[in-house]
Amino acid sequence: MRRMVSAGGLMLPVLGQGAWNIGDDPARAADETAAFRRGLELGLDLIDTAEMYGGGRSEERIGGALREIPRGRYLLVSKFLPQNAARPALFESCDNSLRRLRTDYLDLYLLHWRGDIPLEETVDGLEALVKSGKIRRWGVSNFDTPDMEALWRVPAGSRCAVNQILYHLGSRGVEYDLLPWLRAHGVAAMAYCPLAQAGRLRGVHGDLLTSRVLRDTAGKYGVGVMPLLLAFVLRQAHVTAIPKASRPAHVEENAKALTLAVSDEDWAALDREFWPPTAKMHLDIE
Repeated sequence: MRRMVSAGGLMLPVLGQGAWNIGDDPARAADETAAFRRGLELGLDLIDTAEMYGGGRSEERIGGALREIPRGRYLLVSKFLPQNAARPALFESCDNSLRRLRTDYLDLYLLHWRGDIPLEETVDGLEALVKSGKIRRWGVSNFDTPDMEALWRVPAGSRCAVNQILYHLGSRGVEYDLLPWLRAHGVAAMAYCPLAQAGRLRGVHGDLLTSRVLRDTAGKYGVGVMPLLLAFVLRQAHVTAIPKASRPAHVEENAKALTLAVSDEDWAALDREFWPPTAKMHLDIE
C-alpha cells in the first residue's frame, strides 16, 4: 500500500523529488529531465522547487521536463522569497512561477523563510491565492517552533499545511520539539536535504559518509547509504522527504527507501552514533 502524508487534506507521497541546483547547467538538461520522469514512474510524484533556485531556472527545467505529462500525474511545490511575501509582489511571484512551470496552479506554495513582512499580510495574500485557484494549499519553510506558534496566532494561520525543514540523520534537532509540535497541530513536515547533500552537510555528528556503522548497516540490507538515510527520515510519522536526484539511477536508488525495512536493533545502533536531541537545538538551515 502506498505511503502518504496529509498536508491540510492534500495527500502527498512520503518520498518526492527536490530541485536545488537543477537547471543550472544546460549540459545536464537531458539527465535531469529523465530523472524527473523516472521519478514519476516510481511514484515519486511530489516535485519541489523555488523561485530562488537559479533565479527561476529550476522551475523552467521542471516545466519543460513535465510538459507532455498530464497535470494530474504530479504535485508541484514552489517557494517564494520573504521580500515577496505580501501582495502585489506575492501575486506576481506566483504568476511567474506558474509561467515557468507551465501550469495553471501549484499544489503547495511556501514562504521560503520568515522575513520582515508581517505574517498577517502573507497569510492574507496566500488565502487570496487559494480562493483564486492558483494554489491548492500553502505553507512555510524554515520555521522553528516559536515561528509556528506566531503563525498560529494570526487569523487563518492555522491553515498552514506544510513546514519544509532541513532534517537528516546528522541533523536531528527538530525531533526534540518541532516535529512533535507539527504532528500535534496537523502540519506535515517536508524534509529537505534528507541525504545531507550526499553527505556534504556535516551536522553535529561530523561526516555521515565516513560512518562505519552507517555503511555496515546499509550493506546488511543490500543497499547503498542513501536509501538508508532516506529510510531514517521516513521513520517519522507525518514526514515527507524531497531528495534531489539529477540522474535516473539516483532516483532509482532513492526509491529503494520505500521498501527498506530496518530492524529496531539496527536503528538503535545508529541512534548510538547519531544520537537524538536531549534539549532544544538551533534550527539548522541550508
